[in-house]
Amino acid sequence: MARIPFGIARLDSIIGGGAPPGSVVLLSGEAGAGAREFVHTSAAMNGLYYGDSEAFDLHYGDMDARASPPDEIHYVSFTAGGDDVEREMGYTMNEELVRDASDHVHFCDLSPEYFQLSPIPRSWYAGKTRTVNDLAAEERRESALEALADYLGAHAAGNLVVVDSVTDLVAAVSDDMTWSDIALLMKGIQKAAYDWGGLILLLVQEETLAPTELGHLMDAASGTLQFGWESGGSKRARTMFVREFRGVLSRIEQENIIRFETEVHEGGFDVSGVRKIR
Repeated sequence: MARIPFGIARLDSIIGGGAPPGSVVLLSGEAGAGAREFVHTSAAMNGLYYGDSEAFDLHYGDMDARASPPDEIHYVSFTAGGDDVEREMGYTMNEELVRDASDHVHFCDLSPEYFQLSPIPRSWYAGKTRTVNDLAAEERRESALEALADYLGAHAAGNLVVVDSVTDLVAAVSDDMTWSDIALLMKGIQKAAYDWGGLILLLVQEETLAPTELGHLMDAASGTLQFGWESGGSKRARTMFVREFRGVLSRIEQENIIRFETEVHEGGFDVSGVRKIR
């Protein structure tokens, strides 16, 4: 079966090259445990494949024969523009790597749709200079959920799309956007993803969700990667656990892998070791 690489070299090699096309993957866990670094690395490495082949070989290595990189890489944020996301990537990853990769990543900033009904001043997210046409467009602006759905419908087919993050949507739940709206959209994304044939990564911070809400999101995803902190002696270590993943979990179970040990370095998120059933 063909695969779309996550861009995490050792993980991709273990699971046969990446995720099956049409996958919707939820990345959930504790704050700072690696989920955001995972999506940053995924977007950067797939972008670097097109931006600098030598740097890609250095940081990623050989791609599995079963894997094909996505046609395009899209990074959707509800609260940040492309420059902001690039700057955040550069806090942990090599800045030259980020610069070369970002030229091949399409950033979508949904801040105007996300903040339009909030008390946040428009100048904070829509720029300080607005024309009459801009003001008219703002009056016609759709909701954040509608904007996300439209963007996915236009750009998800055959591509990698990072959604950063579902946590922002949860924070915006109100009379105008309920949890049921979010859950239904996630189920709709799952259904459409089979036809799109790409890879969608949904980032969420677990502490912001009730158990039933996390369950709804997991049910609407093809797979769930859970990130956490573990303490051993005087050190804290990041780990990643595959809760479920259709078409992938069986391979991990065959290897008797129960958990991945991870690290973050200038090449981004990486798997530093695996824990197996002994």
